[in-house]
Amino acid sequence: TTTTNPCSLLLHVVTWNVATADPPDDISSLLHLNSPKSPDLYVIGLQEVYAAPHRFIMDLAVEDSWSLLFMSRLAPRGYLKVSSIRMQGLLLLFFSRLAHVPFIRDVQAAYTRTGFFGYWGNKGGVSIRLSFYGHMLCFLNCHLAAHMEYASQRVDEFEYILDTQTFYPKKMPQILDHQLVFWFGDLNFRIQDHDMHFVRNCITSQKFNLLWSKDQLTMVKTKEALLQEFQEGPLDFPPTFKFDRFSDNYDSSGKKRKPAWTDRILWRVKPKEPPSKEEDEFPLKLTQDSYTSNMEYGISDHKPVIGIFTLELKKMYETPLVRVCAEGEWSADFDAMVIYSPLQPFPSSAWDWIGLYRVGFRSISDYITYTWVKDDEVSFNNELTQVYVSKDEIPVLGGECVLCYYSSVLQCIVGISSPFKVSASAQHSRHTHTHTHTHTNTHTSLHLEIYLSL
Repeated sequence: TTTTNPCSLLLHVVTWNVATADPPDDISSLLHLNSPKSPDLYVIGLQEVYAAPHRFIMDLAVEDSWSLLFMSRLAPRGYLKVSSIRMQGLLLLFFSRLAHVPFIRDVQAAYTRTGFFGYWGNKGGVSIRLSFYGHMLCFLNCHLAAHMEYASQRVDEFEYILDTQTFYPKKMPQILDHQLVFWFGDLNFRIQDHDMHFVRNCITSQKFNLLWSKDQLTMVKTKEALLQEFQEGPLDFPPTFKFDRFSDNYDSSGKKRKPAWTDRILWRVKPKEPPSKEEDEFPLKLTQDSYTSNMEYGISDHKPVIGIFTLELKKMYETPLVRVCAEGEWSADFDAMVIYSPLQPFPSSAWDWIGLYRVGFRSISDYITYTWVKDDEVSFNNELTQVYVSKDEIPVLGGECVLCYYSSVLQCIVGISSPFKVSASAQHSRHTHTHTHTHTNTHTSLHLEIYLSL
């Protein structure tokens, strides 16, 4: 079912070179958590996340401290980490409000190493692509070559990333095939020609526009047709690099690096193909509401940059692929029943499963327990199917939970139940605390064992 009315959604995009620092205690202003309008999607791209070998191995075993921080702040507000990708210092996180999750499909992530100067792997790009209500979106977080003289090198690296990242299915194999592409990160473009005195005067007097014509990205755009397809809001904020840590002062070290807008957020809506009858194939519009830096964070020599966008689109579908619900009363005293039924044909598989989650769960791997779907299920069968969850798998303490149907073919959640109450167990009340702890945190304890063994 396609809706005719455009739907308006809010996107919050962050890029930040964190210069190997540990996360700050408070990220409220970074995520605008006190704003009256809550985003539908958060997309967070970090560069230079600390990636010394021992730390990187630990982060693979247990989520890295940045991911944990964002999940712990966003999950209680109803956001799920749908996907993430890490390549050494580059980290990209995609969060969605839970209501949209069953309409996010074809999720894939990719990475490309660049760094031709012997820094193999610490520069490059990581991306997440997905279908959102039937529209193909791609988010690309880059960290490009540093230093003033390498502007053309940065363009070459960007084009190399675009050329090498490929996705399936074949109809949209590359980044630029997507209807909407966000390109952001520490792109490392500098301010050319002007001397330090002039640059600093322009910043102090907030006449940023006097520097725009010598911003390297603005300059290379005039020569590169590909870059002209990418839009960017006006740079009406102070250059975000390079600061003395824990201050608003630009580099006072011996090197006295010239300030620059290294950290950027650009976007590209795929150009419409002639003839005009294809107009309806791209019922998607993006407008930028704000583009700012956040000066209050001092842990890095870069300030974070935040872009807020309104995405208008026509939903290609409004019904999830599967309806799933908890039948009857749930408690750890008896086996419980799950009922599900496909609402439209989709490529189901015997590897599909239904997870039980606490309300406010952080990511797909946060399930308390799961049950496999029926092996003999036919994809096109609309009938109700029942599966059971053993009472031994249900949390003794009870609480508010949801069920999520995970499609192994589509690699995403395709149906979420309404929240329901799991009653606390009558029989186990004396052993409640210990039982639940060992049961529901199997993931954590496993991670902890790996972590400690390192």
